[in-house]
Amino acid sequence: MTNFSRARHTFHPAWGIAVFLLLAVVGLFYVKWSPYYDRAFVAAQMHSIGQSMLTAGADTVPAPSLRAALDYAWAYGRSIWQALLLGLLLGSAMQALLPAHLVRKWLGAASNRSVLAATLLSVPSMMCTCCSAPVVTGLRRCKAASGSTVAYWLGNTMLNPATLVFMGFVLGWKWVGLRLVLGLVLVLGLGWLLNRMNRVSGPASTGMPHSSDSAAQMAQQPDDAEPRLDLAQALQCWARAFVGMALRLLPEYLVLVLLLGATRAWLFPALGVGVDDSLLWIVGAAVAGMLFVIPTAGEVPIVQAMLSLGMASGPAAALLLTLPPVSLPSLAMVAKSFQARELFVVIAGVVMMGVLAGGAAIALGY
Repeated sequence: MTNFSRARHTFHPAWGIAVFLLLAVVGLFYVKWSPYYDRAFVAAQMHSIGQSMLTAGADTVPAPSLRAALDYAWAYGRSIWQALLLGLLLGSAMQALLPAHLVRKWLGAASNRSVLAATLLSVPSMMCTCCSAPVVTGLRRCKAASGSTVAYWLGNTMLNPATLVFMGFVLGWKWVGLRLVLGLVLVLGLGWLLNRMNRVSGPASTGMPHSSDSAAQMAQQPDDAEPRLDLAQALQCWARAFVGMALRLLPEYLVLVLLLGATRAWLFPALGVGVDDSLLWIVGAAVAGMLFVIPTAGEVPIVQAMLSLGMASGPAAALLLTLPPVSLPSLAMVAKSFQARELFVVIAGVVMMGVLAGGAAIALGY
């Protein structure tokens, strides 16, 4: 191939960045920003954003059964499939189109700056914990630090501005204050803690092989090398990354969603006046919320329904803090991207923050 023909079929990494940003902006506008803008007016007018997915509008959780599993998986899937598809597209595009040195520059250092940058990036993303999991996988493949990656992952749900607006209109603005303050502590605190752990023990291996495609290799060259990506190779790399990620993440994700849908009555054995402010109920709610899977803002109607049935404020606050950030399916999706001790810290941090939220709600008279 002559130099002229090679030049015609290559493009500067800036084009890869531009394509990625275009996909992110258009995708998020269609899937998140525009629908949530309209939904905010509904929340302001109706003081509701729909029925609790946990009970499908009933006063009790359905008994464990195949029907309960299928009903929940269907309702949940209808809510998140577009965002999950966007997450897979972004997570795979990140590996094929973005120069890896840029990701390492902004999010690769085990520093407070990288945690803050990741937190700011998470605010407009507004994905649920499972839909952002493919992006988390992509970040780790591009060698983003574990602390900054976790800050991005948790910030999607805990600092989601749309969810906070819905919460204010539906539950009251005092609940927004509790969620925002403790959410910031959770996101920034766990990001800082994981980075500090890795500064002490050395960088953690992701346990994931990095792409050997020529497009990915060229993207990881130093800044002064002015790499050029072959367009066909970049698109092929993107397609392979997308298919590989989908085949790796979706089967176990679907199985766990079905399992949680079938057994939700065991996780939430009571919903109303019998759930008081005792420590046992608060800890139980925190653990159940950490395990269960919901779509974006799904915690708002769930907590609204439970409060209306007479649940005490302590367990309700614990659920408000632990339902969104992680779930059993999302933890399984990112399991190969982190060390076991890192995931343990995330799980323990979420549960502890839920218990703290319950105590704070009781102390503040919620």
